[in-house]
This record gives sequence, structure tokens and C-alpha cells, in this order.
Amino acid sequence: MSKQNHQPDRRTMVKATAATAGLAVVPSLLGQAAHAAGSETLNIGLVGCGGRGTGAAFNAMEASPEARIVALADVFPDRLQGSRNNLQRQEQCTVTDDDCHVGFDAYRKLMARDDIDVVILATPPHFRPIHFAEAIRKGKHVFMEKPVAVDPAGVRLVLAASDEADSKNLSVAAGTQRRHEKCYLDAMERIRNGEIGEPVAARCYWNMGGLWKRDRQDNWSDMEWQMRNWLYFTWLSGDHIVEQHVHNIDATNWALGGHPVKCTGMGGRQARIDPSYGHIYDHFAIDYEYPGGIHALSMCRQGDGCSSRVEEVIQGTKGRAITSSGRARFEGGTDWSFSGDNPNPYVMEHRNLHASIRGDSDRLNEGHRIGESTLTAIMGRMAAYSGKDITWEEALNADLDMTPPQYAMVDIAIPEIPRPGRTAPDAELWIKSEKEG
Repeated sequence: MSKQNHQPDRRTMVKATAATAGLAVVPSLLGQAAHAAGSETLNIGLVGCGGRGTGAAFNAMEASPEARIVALADVFPDRLQGSRNNLQRQEQCTVTDDDCHVGFDAYRKLMARDDIDVVILATPPHFRPIHFAEAIRKGKHVFMEKPVAVDPAGVRLVLAASDEADSKNLSVAAGTQRRHEKCYLDAMERIRNGEIGEPVAARCYWNMGGLWKRDRQDNWSDMEWQMRNWLYFTWLSGDHIVEQHVHNIDATNWALGGHPVKCTGMGGRQARIDPSYGHIYDHFAIDYEYPGGIHALSMCRQGDGCSSRVEEVIQGTKGRAITSSGRARFEGGTDWSFSGDNPNPYVMEHRNLHASIRGDSDRLNEGHRIGESTLTAIMGRMAAYSGKDITWEEALNADLDMTPPQYAMVDIAIPEIPRPGRTAPDAELWIKSEKEG
């Protein structure tokens, strides 16, 4: 396991990527690994070998018979080996010992390979912006899990790298699978056709029970514990409004045709109060205001023994649309319920990406809109943490960068629990003396 800090500071990468994103690129230099239409294989490298990354690799292999998993990268050797053992049950995984890269700089070693066409990015969300920027710089097509950042600095890096992907004619897909699910696609088309009238309000929910956690081991540093328990630290996950609820927020932005202009919100930590759960909240309620005075209520909760609800409700002048995974229906003016085949959206998002790479469909670049949906969730968190109203421009331009003191297995401060009225909207949630030292 690498103990050195080989990873560049995100502030440096933001400046470098923004400076090069608009440069013209000669088509013959669009990246040595760019997949040519008609070639026999599509070589894929996986960065982040946890459960979701391993699942995404299986989905990619199912999506295309010509897909091959040829390289793996992760900070932790045990996570990489566990993923490799699972993936090698499929003949499409051809990973050898030389194809395994470990450490904070493992992603750079994997992306330096000329034989890789596509990278799957599935580490904790904090690392997504630097990994995405490096992948695009190296001319790789990208599938990246949601969310794509945990702070405005990361979102700005993602947006700049997405512009660079456009200039290089690279394809990008994001892990918001609802965008590739038939029931959602049909419902959104009907909303666009006016079947519920003009949208005037919305509600979205992800209320559920608790999730997994990793108990700290005696030989783990603070960094290792936080990374293995990454759900519960805002610098790694963005908090659950960003890490999980972004699905529903993205669907709401989709239905309403854009992002909100401001929000107010609240949240807290009442069910998960033990220090083993880090410092994040366990519930949020955000009022988002969209152009034209349209308001959307966003609600998410993680707590055992409570009612569950995961869906979006779009209210129109003639009726309402209700959507959730595998289901969609309209009530009111036009009564309609989705029926028919609903192919696995976790596979379809890779199938659509591969079609884009092969040139079998219009080029796909979801980087811009998932960047906007991620920032929508971040601004809601900023409003709840601070107790302040937050505008879109304030969130986008905030000097908020939650990069830790260093990328190494060292002891680092555990952030304090945010306190509305006392925590600033742009609080980095790190002890300043740690960074200065």
C-alpha cells in the first residue's frame, strides 16, 4: 500500500483542467485508447473495487459481449483482491497480477495504459473529480458513479473536465440509472408532452433504514478508518443527501427542466449519534426554488424503525406524475401506468455508453448534468449545515474544498458535527491547524 502523497492537490487540478478544457484537439490525437468502431474488444479498467465498483464491472460485461475487464485499481489491496476474485468468475475478466494497481496513485498507473478504452470510476465520491479529470486528460471514455463531487471545487473540476471531453469527442456516462430506465424515460416524455399540464411543484424522497458501517480496527489510522467507513464523513461521501438522495434530486431536475436557483433547508443527527457514525446528519428537508417560482420539497432520512419512501412526485396543472425504480404512473388528468419491459437500468447505462463509444448512437456526455445535480444536492447540504439560504451562484462559486491535509495513511482530525447558525456555508469541516501543520 502506497504511503506517499502522489495525488495532486485538487486546487491545482482545477486550475490546470480549466485552462486546457477549451483547447482544440486534432482528431488523430484524441487519445491512444479511444475505441474504434468495429474493433473486437472494449477494454475497461476499474478504479474503486468496492461493492458498487465490482457491480458496475459486472454490469459492463453484461452490457456488451466484447467488453473486457483488464485492470483494477484501489487504495486497499484486500478490496482489490476481493473484487478480482468475484470478477474472474466471468471469462470477460482477464486481470493478471501485473494488471492490479494499489495505493493512492493507483488510478494514475491504470490510466497511463494505452490499451484501456474505458474507465469505471467507483471510489468514494471525494476522489471522483481528480479521477475524472485524469481520465479525460488521458483520452479515456468514462463511466463514473454518482455523485461526482462532494464540494463546489470538485463540481467545478468535473464541469471543466466535461468540457474537455466534448473537445476530445469522448463519451461519458454517470451512474444515475434512472436516466436509462424505460419507465422513467416514458414518464418524462409524457411530462414533456403536457400530459400532466405545466409542472408547478415537486416532491422527492429517499427515506429508508440505516446502512452498513465498519467498526474501527486497532491497527487502522484515522485515514484508513474514515476511508473504510466513508459513508459517514462529508469530505468522502458528501453526506447522504449528496451520496444517495442525488438520484431523486437528479430526477426532479430532469422533470422540471433544470436546476434550482436557491434553497433553504434543515437537518440534523438524532438517530445515529454514536461516534462510529462519523459526523454526518441522518435527516434533511430542503425547499428548492426553481425558475418561475416553482418549489420542490426534498426529504431524505436514514434511520431504523421509520417509514420508508423512495420516489418523486411531479405536480402539474392537470395531474401528477409519480415515479420510482421500476414504476411510473400518472394521476389526475391523464391516468396512465407504465407497463411492458423495463430492462435492468444498471446494465442499460453501460450499454448506452458503449453504443456511444462505438458510434452506434449520438455521443453521450452526462458530465455536465450530473455535475449540476450533484451541486443541487451540495447546496441543500450547505443550507442545512449552516441554517442559511443558499443561491445557486453562491454554491457554484463557494470557496469550499474539502481536500484533507494529505493523502496518506496517517492520523487526521475527525471533523466536528455541523451546527446550524454556527457552521459557515463554506466550512471545510477540517481542523485548520491540521492543514497548516
